Amino acid sequence: MTAQEPQARPARPNFFGLAPAPDPLAVQRGQQSFVANCGFCHGSTGKGGNNGPDLIRSVLVLDDEGSGTQVGPVILEGRPAKGMPKFAMTGEQIKDIAAFLLSLSHAAVNRGDYKILNVVTGDPKAGMAYFNAHCRACHSSTGDLAHIAGKYEPPALQARFLYPKARLSARAQITAKVTLRSGESFSGSVSSIDDFSVALIDASGQYRSWLFDVESGIKVALTDPLAGHEQLLKSYTDADMHNVVAYLETLR
Repeated sequence: MTAQEPQARPARPNFFGLAPAPDPLAVQRGQQSFVANCGFCHGSTGKGGNNGPDLIRSVLVLDDEGSGTQVGPVILEGRPAKGMPKFAMTGEQIKDIAAFLLSLSHAAVNRGDYKILNVVTGDPKAGMAYFNAHCRACHSSTGDLAHIAGKYEPPALQARFLYPKARLSARAQITAKVTLRSGESFSGSVSSIDDFSVALIDASGQYRSWLFDVESGIKVALTDPLAGHEQLLKSYTDADMHNVVAYLETLR
């Protein structure tokens, strides 16, 4: 008897049960076809759009495993009852779209493979002009922001000025002035405030609180050092954000 060559084992799914990663060229072709034909309803990234469901979470797409055997009939026949038309596509086009959908599933579960793109793409001079117009009242390039670029990587730096809600420093805390009906007032950092009460810690470290329904006529004036950031977040353009990051990167 002659020894038989051992047969290669088929590629096994990964920990998440997904089929092996598809061919990058097929993914690229599939993305072009998908965006052109399916993007309007399902979104360009398959996460849902105008009346179309999220395909990344679709059981049918997951069962297809990039083969096109499951999604193919749906593409060719459509789903008229749900408003999806049929499309005349070749088998290769269907396989390419299936490969693209599989790549989206891989991207969703393999988050460790996510790569942060370069965010330093703006104009530092335009960023400095924006900073001087909107930020200099509270911040200084030679004061609190001196050498800031040496302390944080660009993505972290961008996140800190866009969403500075950690309030890690004392100067970022919300403060309040509570004035009683008698005219007596107390000031300090806010410990809590809601529709029923307010509590603060004054400069001596003493905790004080008041119930609104017990002491009527209380006036509370809040000061939020981060309110300006919240307001700017509503008006930033993409160019503004990248320009400011580019400027902050010069502060080394």
